[in-house]
Amino acid sequence: MDHKRLTENIIKKRSFLCVGLDSEIDKIPSFLLNQKDPVLEFNKRIIDATHEYAVAYKPNVAFYECRGAKGWDSLELTVRYIKENYPDIFVIADAKRGDIGNTSKMYAKAFFENMPSDAVTVAPYMGEDSVTPFLTYSDKWVVLLALTSNHGADNFQYHNEDGIKLFERVLSLSQKWGNINNLMYVVGATRSEMLREIRKLVPDHFLLVPGVGAQGGSLAEVAKYGLNSKCGLLVNSSRGIIFADNSENFDKVAGEKAKELQLEMEKYLRQHKLI
Repeated sequence: MDHKRLTENIIKKRSFLCVGLDSEIDKIPSFLLNQKDPVLEFNKRIIDATHEYAVAYKPNVAFYECRGAKGWDSLELTVRYIKENYPDIFVIADAKRGDIGNTSKMYAKAFFENMPSDAVTVAPYMGEDSVTPFLTYSDKWVVLLALTSNHGADNFQYHNEDGIKLFERVLSLSQKWGNINNLMYVVGATRSEMLREIRKLVPDHFLLVPGVGAQGGSLAEVAKYGLNSKCGLLVNSSRGIIFADNSENFDKVAGEKAKELQLEMEKYLRQHKLI
C-alpha cells in the first residue's frame, strides 16, 4: 500500500483513525476467557465493530509477546484476520525494533513475510543500517520513532547540538533512506505543539500520532498543526476505544467510540478542504 492508496482510503472513509490493538488479556471482558483464544476473539469483535471508521490497526506487539507462543499466534491470526476480511485497512506492527543490520533483516522477515503487516515501528538509535533492511520490501513501511510522548523523551530526543535537536536530526537524515511511500514518523499527540516545526522538516510524509484519548492528547491540536495538503496523518486511539466498556456489548461501545472520533476527524478534513 503506497502513499496514494492510503490517502484514498482516508478520503473514502473521511477518517484518519488508527485503532490500537493493545489487547492486554487481563483487561478484556471476562466472559471471553472461556474461548480457545480469548485475545483473538476480542480482537475480531473489536475489528468487526470499528472497521468502517478506521483506516489502520496497530497491534502493540508487547501485549502478545508477553504470552509466549500463544500470544504470538494471537498476533499473527489477528493480522491475517484483518487482511483477509478488510484488505484495504493498513496494519502496523508496533514492535519498536532496532538492531544491527542482519538482525533487523530477520525482524523485517518476521513482520513482512511471516505475517502480512504493512508497516513496523522502528527505533532509529542505531542508525541507517538498522533501518534500511525494513525498507527493502516493496509496498511495506517503516514507522520511525521521532518524538514520543513519554517523560523520558526529554532525556535524549530534545538534546541540542549546534542548534539542532536530536529528533530534528532523525527527521532530516532519515529522509535520505526512504521516501513518502515507505517511511512515516511517530510523533506523540501530547507533543502536538511541536507538529508545526515537524511539518517544516517533513511536509509530505505521513505522521503516526499516538496519545489521543486516554493519554490526554488533543485531536483538534493534532489536526491543526499536523494535517498537510493530502491529510498525512494517522491518529491512534487504543484504550479509549477497545477498553471503553467491559460488558458483553464491549464491541458495540467500541464501535460507537470509533465513530465519534471518525466524525470529529471528518470535521477537520472538511475544514482543511480535503473532502
